[in-house]
Amino acid sequence: MDRNFIWRKGDWGGYFGLLANNLTNLLTMIALLVFVVGFPKDMVYGQIAPAFGLAILAASLWYTYFAYRLVKSTGRTDVTALPSGPSSPSIFTVTFLVILPVYLQTKDAEFALQIALVWCVVEAMILAGGSFFGEKIRQIIPRTVLLSCLAGLGLLLLAMNPMLQSFETPTIAFVVLVLIFLNWFGKKPLLPKVPTGFLLLATGTVLAWAFGLQNPAAVAESLGTFGFNPPTLHVGSFLQGLPHALPYLASAVPLGLANYVFDLENIESAHAAGDPYPTRQVMLANGLSSTIGAMFGNPFPVTVYIGHAGWKSIGASTGYTLFTGISMFLITLFGLGAFLLAVIPMVAVLPILVYIGVVTCNQVVRESPKNEVPVIFITMFPWIANWALTLLNNTLAAAGTNAKTVGVEALAHKGVYYQGLSNLGNGAPLSSMTWGCIAIFAITDRPMAGVLAALVGAVLTFLGVIHAPTVGIAQAQAMPLVYGYCMIAGIFALKQYLNQRDESMATVAKPAGE
Repeated sequence: MDRNFIWRKGDWGGYFGLLANNLTNLLTMIALLVFVVGFPKDMVYGQIAPAFGLAILAASLWYTYFAYRLVKSTGRTDVTALPSGPSSPSIFTVTFLVILPVYLQTKDAEFALQIALVWCVVEAMILAGGSFFGEKIRQIIPRTVLLSCLAGLGLLLLAMNPMLQSFETPTIAFVVLVLIFLNWFGKKPLLPKVPTGFLLLATGTVLAWAFGLQNPAAVAESLGTFGFNPPTLHVGSFLQGLPHALPYLASAVPLGLANYVFDLENIESAHAAGDPYPTRQVMLANGLSSTIGAMFGNPFPVTVYIGHAGWKSIGASTGYTLFTGISMFLITLFGLGAFLLAVIPMVAVLPILVYIGVVTCNQVVRESPKNEVPVIFITMFPWIANWALTLLNNTLAAAGTNAKTVGVEALAHKGVYYQGLSNLGNGAPLSSMTWGCIAIFAITDRPMAGVLAALVGAVLTFLGVIHAPTVGIAQAQAMPLVYGYCMIAGIFALKQYLNQRDESMATVAKPAGE
Protein backbone atom coordinates (compact mmCIF):
# COMPACT_ATOMS: atom_id res chain seq x y z
CA MET A 1 0.00 0.00 0.00
CA ASP A 2 1.11 3.57 -0.73
CA ARG A 3 2.91 5.00 2.30
CA ASN A 4 0.94 8.21 1.77
CA PHE A 5 -2.12 6.36 3.03
CA ILE A 6 -1.17 7.30 6.59
CA TRP A 7 0.39 10.74 6.16
CA ARG A 8 0.53 13.31 3.40
CA LYS A 9 1.52 16.95 3.43
CA GLY A 10 -2.13 17.97 3.78
CA ASP A 11 -2.47 15.99 7.00
CA TRP A 12 -0.63 18.73 8.88
CA GLY A 13 -3.45 21.20 8.36
CA GLY A 14 -6.10 18.58 9.00
CA TYR A 15 -4.40 17.40 12.17
CA PHE A 16 -3.99 20.83 13.74
CA GLY A 17 -7.50 21.91 12.77
CA LEU A 18 -9.28 18.76 13.96
CA LEU A 19 -7.16 18.54 17.11
CA ALA A 20 -7.93 22.16 17.95
CA ASN A 21 -11.65 21.52 17.58
CA ASN A 22 -11.49 18.42 19.75
CA LEU A 23 -9.39 20.23 22.35
CA THR A 24 -11.91 23.06 22.42
CA ASN A 25 -14.68 20.57 23.13
CA LEU A 26 -12.56 18.85 25.79
CA LEU A 27 -11.85 22.09 27.64
CA THR A 28 -15.47 23.20 27.25
CA MET A 29 -16.57 19.93 28.83
CA ILE A 30 -14.05 20.30 31.67
CA ALA A 31 -15.03 23.93 32.32
CA LEU A 32 -18.75 23.12 32.40
CA LEU A 33 -18.36 20.18 34.76
CA VAL A 34 -15.88 21.88 37.12
CA PHE A 35 -17.02 25.52 37.17
CA VAL A 36 -20.73 25.34 36.28
CA VAL A 37 -21.82 22.01 37.74
CA GLY A 38 -19.26 21.87 40.53
CA PHE A 39 -17.90 18.37 39.99
CA PRO A 40 -14.64 17.59 41.84
CA LYS A 41 -11.60 18.28 39.63
CA ASP A 42 -10.05 14.89 40.30
CA MET A 43 -13.23 13.20 39.08
CA VAL A 44 -13.32 15.23 35.87
CA TYR A 45 -9.59 14.99 35.07
CA GLY A 46 -9.12 11.50 36.49
CA GLN A 47 -12.28 9.67 35.34
CA ILE A 48 -14.34 11.51 32.72
CA ALA A 49 -11.62 13.14 30.58
CA PRO A 50 -9.61 9.92 29.93
CA ALA A 51 -12.80 8.11 28.87
CA PHE A 52 -13.65 11.11 26.68
CA GLY A 53 -10.30 10.68 24.90
CA LEU A 54 -10.78 6.91 24.67
CA ALA A 55 -14.13 7.30 22.87
CA ILE A 56 -12.57 9.67 20.30
CA LEU A 57 -9.66 7.25 19.79
CA ALA A 58 -12.06 4.34 19.23
CA ALA A 59 -13.97 6.28 16.54
CA SER A 60 -10.69 7.36 14.91
CA LEU A 61 -9.50 3.76 14.68
CA TRP A 62 -12.78 2.74 13.05
CA TYR A 63 -12.55 5.57 10.51
CA THR A 64 -8.95 4.65 9.73
CA TYR A 65 -10.04 1.07 9.09
CA PHE A 66 -12.87 2.20 6.80
CA ALA A 67 -10.42 4.36 4.84
CA TYR A 68 -7.99 1.43 4.58
CA ARG A 69 -10.75 -0.77 3.14
CA LEU A 70 -11.70 1.94 0.64
CA VAL A 71 -8.08 2.21 -0.53
CA LYS A 72 -7.83 -1.58 -0.88
CA SER A 73 -11.10 -1.91 -2.80
CA THR A 74 -10.53 1.01 -5.18
CA GLY A 75 -6.75 1.21 -5.50
CA ARG A 76 -7.01 4.98 -5.07
CA THR A 77 -4.36 7.01 -3.27
CA ASP A 78 -6.45 10.12 -2.63
CA VAL A 79 -8.80 8.68 0.02
CA THR A 80 -9.51 10.96 3.00
CA ALA A 81 -10.69 9.41 6.27
CA LEU A 82 -13.77 10.70 8.04
CA PRO A 83 -13.03 13.18 10.86
CA SER A 84 -13.97 12.11 14.38
CA GLY A 85 -14.94 14.00 17.50
CA PRO A 86 -17.48 14.37 20.30
CA SER A 87 -20.99 15.57 19.59
CA SER A 88 -20.70 19.27 20.51
CA PRO A 89 -24.44 19.83 21.20
CA SER A 90 -24.43 16.77 23.47
CA ILE A 91 -21.79 18.36 25.71
CA PHE A 92 -24.16 21.19 26.56
CA THR A 93 -27.35 19.10 26.56
CA VAL A 94 -26.14 16.33 28.83
CA THR A 95 -24.54 18.90 31.15
CA PHE A 96 -27.54 21.23 31.53
CA LEU A 97 -30.44 18.80 31.10
CA VAL A 98 -29.06 15.75 32.91
CA ILE A 99 -25.95 16.26 35.04
CA LEU A 100 -26.68 19.72 36.49
CA PRO A 101 -30.30 19.06 37.60
CA VAL A 102 -29.37 15.73 39.20
CA TYR A 103 -26.35 17.18 40.96
CA LEU A 104 -28.24 20.23 42.25
CA GLN A 105 -30.93 17.96 43.64
CA THR A 106 -28.72 15.27 45.16
CA LYS A 107 -25.27 16.88 45.57
CA ASP A 108 -23.98 13.45 44.57
CA ALA A 109 -21.52 13.69 41.66
CA GLU A 110 -21.23 9.93 41.24
CA PHE A 111 -25.00 9.54 41.00
CA ALA A 112 -25.26 12.38 38.46
CA LEU A 113 -22.58 10.71 36.35
CA GLN A 114 -24.42 7.37 36.54
CA ILE A 115 -27.57 8.95 35.09
CA ALA A 116 -25.55 10.65 32.36
CA LEU A 117 -23.87 7.38 31.37
CA VAL A 118 -27.29 5.80 30.79
CA TRP A 119 -28.25 8.85 28.71
CA CYS A 120 -25.12 8.39 26.56
CA VAL A 121 -25.85 4.71 25.95
CA VAL A 122 -29.41 5.58 24.84
CA GLU A 123 -27.86 8.03 22.35
CA ALA A 124 -25.58 5.25 21.12
CA MET A 125 -28.52 2.87 20.75
CA ILE A 126 -30.37 5.40 18.60
CA LEU A 127 -27.34 5.62 16.31
CA ALA A 128 -26.86 1.86 16.21
CA GLY A 129 -30.54 1.10 15.65
CA GLY A 130 -30.91 3.83 13.07
CA SER A 131 -27.89 2.55 11.15
CA PHE A 132 -30.09 -0.11 9.56
CA PHE A 133 -32.20 2.62 7.94
CA GLY A 134 -29.49 5.19 7.26
CA GLU A 135 -28.67 4.12 3.70
CA LYS A 136 -32.34 4.07 2.76
CA ILE A 137 -32.87 7.54 4.22
CA ARG A 138 -29.88 8.82 2.26
CA GLN A 139 -31.56 7.49 -0.88
CA ILE A 140 -34.93 9.08 -0.02
CA ILE A 141 -33.72 12.53 1.03
CA PRO A 142 -32.19 14.42 -1.91
CA ARG A 143 -28.46 15.10 -1.75
CA THR A 144 -29.04 18.86 -2.03
CA VAL A 145 -31.06 18.78 1.20
CA LEU A 146 -28.51 16.74 3.15
CA LEU A 147 -25.60 18.89 2.02
CA SER A 148 -27.55 22.13 2.54
CA CYS A 149 -28.37 21.23 6.14
CA LEU A 150 -24.72 20.41 6.71
CA ALA A 151 -23.73 23.75 5.19
CA GLY A 152 -25.95 25.55 7.70
CA LEU A 153 -24.36 23.61 10.53
CA GLY A 154 -20.88 24.35 9.21
CA LEU A 155 -21.41 28.06 8.68
CA LEU A 156 -23.37 28.91 11.84
CA LEU A 157 -22.23 26.41 14.47
CA LEU A 158 -18.69 25.68 13.29
CA ALA A 159 -17.46 28.86 11.57
CA MET A 160 -19.44 31.83 12.90
CA ASN A 161 -18.08 32.03 16.43
CA PRO A 162 -14.47 31.44 15.29
CA MET A 163 -14.91 34.31 12.81
CA LEU A 164 -16.21 36.56 15.60
CA GLN A 165 -13.28 35.55 17.81
CA SER A 166 -10.92 36.24 14.91
CA PHE A 167 -12.19 39.82 14.75
CA GLU A 168 -11.49 40.19 18.46
CA THR A 169 -7.78 39.44 17.85
CA PRO A 170 -7.13 40.79 14.33
CA THR A 171 -3.35 41.11 14.73
CA ILE A 172 -3.08 37.32 14.79
CA ALA A 173 -6.22 36.00 13.11
CA PHE A 174 -6.10 38.28 10.05
CA VAL A 175 -2.63 37.00 9.18
CA VAL A 176 -3.72 33.38 9.62
CA LEU A 177 -6.87 33.99 7.56
CA VAL A 178 -4.99 35.49 4.62
CA LEU A 179 -2.48 32.62 4.71
CA ILE A 180 -5.46 30.26 4.42
CA PHE A 181 -6.81 32.25 1.45
CA LEU A 182 -3.42 32.15 -0.27
CA ASN A 183 -2.48 28.53 0.41
CA TRP A 184 -5.79 26.64 0.48
CA PHE A 185 -8.07 28.75 -1.70
CA GLY A 186 -5.41 30.20 -3.99
CA LYS A 187 -3.45 28.63 -6.85
CA LYS A 188 0.05 29.76 -5.84
CA PRO A 189 0.71 29.09 -2.14
CA LEU A 190 3.11 31.12 -0.04
CA LEU A 191 6.12 29.03 1.09
CA PRO A 192 4.83 25.91 -0.71
CA LYS A 193 7.49 23.63 0.80
CA VAL A 194 6.23 24.30 4.34
CA PRO A 195 3.07 22.37 5.34
CA THR A 196 0.33 24.99 5.56
CA GLY A 197 -1.10 23.64 8.82
CA PHE A 198 2.28 23.97 10.50
CA LEU A 199 2.78 27.42 8.96
CA LEU A 200 -0.56 28.63 10.35
CA LEU A 201 0.13 27.28 13.81
CA ALA A 202 3.70 28.59 14.00
CA THR A 203 2.79 32.04 12.66
CA GLY A 204 -0.21 32.43 14.97
CA THR A 205 1.73 31.25 18.02
CA VAL A 206 4.69 33.56 17.41
CA LEU A 207 2.40 36.56 16.84
CA ALA A 208 0.29 35.80 19.94
CA TRP A 209 3.32 35.65 22.22
CA ALA A 210 4.87 38.70 20.52
CA PHE A 211 1.74 40.79 21.10
CA GLY A 212 1.44 39.60 24.70
CA LEU A 213 -1.82 37.70 24.21
CA GLN A 214 -0.51 34.54 25.90
CA ASN A 215 0.07 34.53 29.64
CA PRO A 216 3.21 32.79 30.97
CA ALA A 217 1.43 32.36 34.31
CA ALA A 218 -1.21 30.24 32.58
CA VAL A 219 1.52 27.86 31.43
CA ALA A 220 2.74 27.43 35.00
CA GLU A 221 -0.80 26.98 36.28
CA SER A 222 -1.59 24.36 33.64
CA LEU A 223 1.22 22.15 34.96
CA GLY A 224 -1.06 21.35 37.89
CA THR A 225 -3.28 19.23 35.64
CA PHE A 226 -0.45 16.84 34.75
CA GLY A 227 -0.76 13.24 35.91
CA PHE A 228 -1.36 9.70 34.72
CA ASN A 229 -5.08 8.92 34.68
CA PRO A 230 -5.93 5.66 32.89
CA PRO A 231 -9.63 5.16 32.14
CA THR A 232 -11.39 2.74 34.48
CA LEU A 233 -14.47 0.61 33.91
CA HIS A 234 -17.79 2.15 34.99
CA VAL A 235 -20.12 -0.72 34.12
CA GLY A 236 -21.31 -0.81 37.72
CA SER A 237 -22.07 2.92 37.61
CA PHE A 238 -24.08 2.45 34.44
CA LEU A 239 -26.12 -0.39 35.96
CA GLN A 240 -26.76 1.61 39.14
CA GLY A 241 -28.05 4.54 37.09
CA LEU A 242 -30.46 2.47 34.97
CA PRO A 243 -33.41 2.38 37.41
CA HIS A 244 -33.31 6.16 37.98
CA ALA A 245 -32.58 7.53 34.48
CA LEU A 246 -36.01 7.46 32.84
CA PRO A 247 -37.13 11.03 33.76
CA TYR A 248 -33.98 12.44 32.17
CA LEU A 249 -34.08 10.48 28.91
CA ALA A 250 -36.62 12.69 27.12
CA SER A 251 -33.83 14.94 25.84
CA ALA A 252 -31.87 11.93 24.57
CA VAL A 253 -34.41 11.14 21.86
CA PRO A 254 -34.43 14.44 19.93
CA LEU A 255 -30.68 14.89 20.35
CA GLY A 256 -30.10 11.28 19.32
CA LEU A 257 -32.13 11.96 16.18
CA ALA A 258 -30.13 15.13 15.58
CA ASN A 259 -26.82 13.24 15.90
CA TYR A 260 -28.24 10.61 13.57
CA VAL A 261 -28.96 13.35 11.01
CA PHE A 262 -25.46 14.82 11.47
CA ASP A 263 -23.94 11.43 10.67
CA LEU A 264 -26.10 11.03 7.57
CA GLU A 265 -25.17 14.49 6.33
CA ASN A 266 -21.46 14.05 6.93
CA ILE A 267 -21.43 10.63 5.27
CA GLU A 268 -23.25 12.12 2.29
CA SER A 269 -20.72 14.95 2.21
CA ALA A 270 -17.85 12.44 2.06
CA HIS A 271 -19.67 10.53 -0.67
CA ALA A 272 -20.12 13.72 -2.70
CA ALA A 273 -16.39 14.47 -2.27
CA GLY A 274 -15.51 11.05 -3.74
CA ASP A 275 -15.16 8.87 -0.62
CA PRO A 276 -18.19 6.55 -0.37
CA TYR A 277 -18.23 5.12 3.16
CA PRO A 278 -20.79 2.48 4.28
CA THR A 279 -23.53 4.32 6.16
CA ARG A 280 -24.58 1.42 8.39
CA GLN A 281 -21.07 0.47 9.42
CA VAL A 282 -20.01 4.05 10.17
CA MET A 283 -23.08 4.66 12.35
CA LEU A 284 -22.63 1.33 14.12
CA ALA A 285 -19.01 2.29 14.78
CA ASN A 286 -20.15 5.59 16.32
CA GLY A 287 -22.69 3.80 18.49
CA LEU A 288 -20.08 1.29 19.62
CA SER A 289 -17.43 3.97 20.29
CA SER A 290 -19.92 6.00 22.34
CA THR A 291 -20.86 2.89 24.32
CA ILE A 292 -17.20 2.07 24.99
CA GLY A 293 -16.68 5.61 26.23
CA ALA A 294 -19.74 5.37 28.49
CA MET A 295 -18.57 2.06 29.95
CA PHE A 296 -15.35 3.80 30.99
CA GLY A 297 -17.06 6.90 32.39
CA ASN A 298 -17.64 9.33 29.50
CA PRO A 299 -21.25 10.59 29.18
CA PHE A 300 -20.72 12.41 25.86
CA PRO A 301 -21.29 10.52 22.56
CA VAL A 302 -18.99 10.75 19.54
CA THR A 303 -20.02 11.37 15.96
CA VAL A 304 -18.72 11.88 12.42
CA TYR A 305 -17.32 15.38 12.64
CA ILE A 306 -18.13 18.02 10.07
CA GLY A 307 -15.44 18.99 7.57
CA HIS A 308 -14.52 15.97 5.43
CA ALA A 309 -14.75 18.04 2.22
CA GLY A 310 -12.49 20.70 3.72
CA TRP A 311 -9.82 18.27 4.88
CA LYS A 312 -9.93 16.52 1.50
CA SER A 313 -9.51 19.84 -0.30
CA ILE A 314 -6.18 20.44 1.47
CA GLY A 315 -4.90 16.96 0.67
CA ALA A 316 -5.39 15.18 4.01
CA SER A 317 -5.38 11.37 3.99
CA THR A 318 -5.86 9.24 7.09
CA GLY A 319 -3.19 10.46 9.48
CA TYR A 320 -5.05 13.60 10.52
CA THR A 321 -7.90 11.52 11.96
CA LEU A 322 -5.76 8.68 13.32
CA PHE A 323 -3.24 10.94 15.07
CA THR A 324 -5.92 13.31 16.35
CA GLY A 325 -7.53 10.30 18.05
CA ILE A 326 -4.19 9.14 19.46
CA SER A 327 -3.30 12.68 20.57
CA MET A 328 -6.64 13.21 22.29
CA PHE A 329 -6.25 9.97 24.21
CA LEU A 330 -2.70 10.84 25.31
CA ILE A 331 -3.68 14.41 26.21
CA THR A 332 -6.51 13.21 28.45
CA LEU A 333 -4.44 10.30 29.78
CA PHE A 334 -1.73 12.66 31.05
CA GLY A 335 -3.82 15.82 31.60
CA LEU A 336 -2.07 17.88 28.91
CA GLY A 337 -5.04 19.77 27.45
CA ALA A 338 -4.75 22.93 29.55
CA PHE A 339 -0.99 23.07 28.98
CA LEU A 340 -1.29 22.89 25.18
CA LEU A 341 -3.85 25.67 25.05
CA ALA A 342 -1.73 27.79 27.39
CA VAL A 343 1.17 27.54 24.91
CA ILE A 344 -0.68 27.48 21.57
CA PRO A 345 -3.29 30.25 21.13
CA MET A 346 -6.73 29.16 19.99
CA VAL A 347 -6.86 32.18 17.69
CA ALA A 348 -4.09 30.57 15.63
CA VAL A 349 -6.30 27.62 14.74
CA LEU A 350 -9.81 29.10 14.82
CA PRO A 351 -9.49 30.45 11.25
CA ILE A 352 -9.04 26.84 10.10
CA LEU A 353 -12.59 26.18 11.33
CA VAL A 354 -13.78 29.17 9.32
CA TYR A 355 -12.19 27.59 6.26
CA ILE A 356 -13.94 24.26 6.92
CA GLY A 357 -17.31 25.99 7.26
CA VAL A 358 -16.81 27.86 3.96
CA VAL A 359 -15.72 24.72 2.10
CA THR A 360 -18.76 22.85 3.44
CA CYS A 361 -21.02 25.56 2.02
CA ASN A 362 -19.11 25.64 -1.25
CA GLN A 363 -19.56 21.90 -1.66
CA VAL A 364 -23.36 22.09 -1.70
CA VAL A 365 -23.31 24.97 -4.21
CA ARG A 366 -20.99 22.95 -6.45
CA GLU A 367 -22.98 19.71 -6.15
CA SER A 368 -26.52 21.12 -6.49
CA PRO A 369 -28.44 21.50 -9.76
CA LYS A 370 -29.07 25.16 -10.58
CA ASN A 371 -32.84 24.97 -9.98
CA GLU A 372 -32.26 23.49 -6.49
CA VAL A 373 -29.93 26.27 -5.25
CA PRO A 374 -32.79 28.10 -3.40
CA VAL A 375 -33.02 25.05 -1.11
CA ILE A 376 -29.55 25.88 0.26
CA PHE A 377 -30.73 29.23 1.59
CA ILE A 378 -34.08 27.93 2.86
CA THR A 379 -32.31 25.33 5.02
CA MET A 380 -30.09 28.09 6.44
CA PHE A 381 -32.94 29.89 8.21
CA PRO A 382 -33.37 27.39 11.08
CA TRP A 383 -29.60 27.42 11.68
CA ILE A 384 -29.48 31.23 11.66
CA ALA A 385 -32.37 31.34 14.12
CA ASN A 386 -30.72 28.69 16.29
CA TRP A 387 -27.48 30.70 16.45
CA ALA A 388 -29.33 33.96 17.14
CA LEU A 389 -31.56 32.33 19.78
CA THR A 390 -28.53 30.92 21.60
CA LEU A 391 -26.78 34.29 21.45
CA LEU A 392 -29.86 36.13 22.75
CA ASN A 393 -30.51 33.66 25.58
CA ASN A 394 -26.86 33.82 26.64
CA THR A 395 -26.94 37.62 26.55
CA LEU A 396 -30.06 37.78 28.70
CA ALA A 397 -28.58 35.23 31.12
CA ALA A 398 -25.41 37.32 31.43
CA ALA A 399 -27.63 40.25 32.39
CA GLY A 400 -29.30 38.11 35.04
CA THR A 401 -32.64 37.83 33.29
CA ASN A 402 -34.47 35.89 30.57
CA ALA A 403 -36.95 36.44 27.75
CA LYS A 404 -39.96 35.65 29.95
CA THR A 405 -38.96 38.28 32.49
CA VAL A 406 -38.19 40.92 29.88
CA GLY A 407 -41.38 40.07 28.00
CA VAL A 408 -41.83 38.79 24.46
CA GLU A 409 -43.85 41.91 23.57
CA ALA A 410 -41.14 44.26 24.85
CA LEU A 411 -38.54 42.42 22.77
CA ALA A 412 -40.80 42.55 19.70
CA HIS A 413 -41.12 46.33 20.07
CA LYS A 414 -37.32 46.48 19.69
CA GLY A 415 -37.42 44.30 16.57
CA VAL A 416 -36.44 41.09 18.36
CA TYR A 417 -39.06 38.47 17.47
CA TYR A 418 -38.29 36.05 20.25
CA GLN A 419 -41.23 33.71 19.69
CA GLY A 420 -40.29 33.38 16.04
CA LEU A 421 -36.65 32.74 16.97
CA SER A 422 -37.75 30.07 19.42
CA ASN A 423 -40.10 28.39 16.96
CA LEU A 424 -37.63 28.44 14.08
CA GLY A 425 -34.39 27.87 15.99
CA ASN A 426 -35.31 24.97 18.27
CA GLY A 427 -34.71 21.60 16.66
CA ALA A 428 -32.70 23.17 13.81
CA PRO A 429 -31.07 19.91 12.57
CA LEU A 430 -34.43 18.26 11.86
CA SER A 431 -36.46 21.34 10.98
CA SER A 432 -33.88 22.48 8.40
CA MET A 433 -34.10 19.07 6.78
CA THR A 434 -37.91 19.16 6.89
CA TRP A 435 -38.06 22.55 5.20
CA GLY A 436 -35.37 21.55 2.73
CA CYS A 437 -37.50 18.57 1.70
CA ILE A 438 -40.65 20.69 1.45
CA ALA A 439 -38.83 23.21 -0.76
CA ILE A 440 -37.12 20.71 -3.03
CA PHE A 441 -40.26 18.61 -3.56
CA ALA A 442 -42.11 21.80 -4.49
CA ILE A 443 -39.36 22.87 -6.90
CA THR A 444 -39.09 19.46 -8.57
CA ASP A 445 -42.89 18.94 -8.65
CA ARG A 446 -43.06 15.85 -6.44
CA PRO A 447 -46.26 16.65 -4.52
CA MET A 448 -46.77 13.27 -2.85
CA ALA A 449 -43.25 13.42 -1.43
CA GLY A 450 -44.13 16.94 -0.28
CA VAL A 451 -47.23 15.62 1.50
CA LEU A 452 -45.08 13.10 3.36
CA ALA A 453 -42.45 15.73 4.31
CA ALA A 454 -45.12 18.10 5.65
CA LEU A 455 -46.80 15.36 7.67
CA VAL A 456 -43.46 14.31 9.16
CA GLY A 457 -42.95 17.95 10.14
CA ALA A 458 -46.40 18.00 11.75
CA VAL A 459 -45.69 14.85 13.78
CA LEU A 460 -42.26 16.07 14.94
CA THR A 461 -43.80 19.39 15.97
CA PHE A 462 -46.71 17.69 17.75
CA LEU A 463 -44.20 15.68 19.80
CA GLY A 464 -42.07 18.75 20.57
CA VAL A 465 -39.01 17.38 18.78
CA ILE A 466 -38.77 20.52 16.61
CA HIS A 467 -39.94 24.11 17.10
CA ALA A 468 -40.09 23.72 20.90
CA PRO A 469 -37.49 24.17 23.67
CA THR A 470 -38.59 20.93 25.38
CA VAL A 471 -40.15 17.66 24.31
CA GLY A 472 -43.89 17.47 24.99
CA ILE A 473 -47.06 16.35 23.27
CA ALA A 474 -49.42 18.97 21.80
CA GLN A 475 -47.84 21.97 23.53
CA ALA A 476 -49.98 25.08 23.13
CA GLN A 477 -47.36 27.16 21.30
CA ALA A 478 -46.66 24.28 18.91
CA MET A 479 -50.19 23.55 17.72
CA PRO A 480 -50.43 26.48 15.22
CA LEU A 481 -47.26 25.11 13.62
CA VAL A 482 -48.82 21.64 13.47
CA TYR A 483 -51.85 23.09 11.70
CA GLY A 484 -49.55 24.97 9.34
CA TYR A 485 -47.75 21.77 8.34
CA CYS A 486 -51.09 20.03 7.76
CA MET A 487 -52.13 22.91 5.51
CA ILE A 488 -48.90 22.50 3.53
CA ALA A 489 -49.73 18.81 3.12
CA GLY A 490 -53.17 19.84 1.86
CA ILE A 491 -51.64 22.16 -0.77
CA PHE A 492 -49.34 19.40 -1.99
CA ALA A 493 -52.31 17.00 -2.14
CA LEU A 494 -54.21 19.54 -4.25
CA LYS A 495 -51.19 19.86 -6.54
CA GLN A 496 -51.09 16.07 -6.93
CA TYR A 497 -54.78 16.04 -7.87
CA LEU A 498 -54.33 18.82 -10.42
CA ASN A 499 -51.28 17.10 -11.93
CA GLN A 500 -53.23 13.86 -12.35
CA ARG A 501 -56.19 15.74 -13.86
CA ASP A 502 -53.95 17.50 -16.36
CA GLU A 503 -52.35 14.19 -17.33
CA SER A 504 -55.77 12.58 -17.81
CA MET A 505 -57.00 15.46 -19.95
CA ALA A 506 -53.85 15.34 -22.06
CA THR A 507 -54.35 11.61 -22.62
CA VAL A 508 -58.00 12.07 -23.65
CA ALA A 509 -57.13 14.96 -25.99
CA LYS A 510 -54.37 12.98 -27.70
CA PRO A 511 -55.41 12.12 -31.31
CA ALA A 512 -55.97 8.46 -32.10
CA GLY A 513 -53.02 6.67 -33.62
CA GLU A 514 -50.40 8.81 -31.94
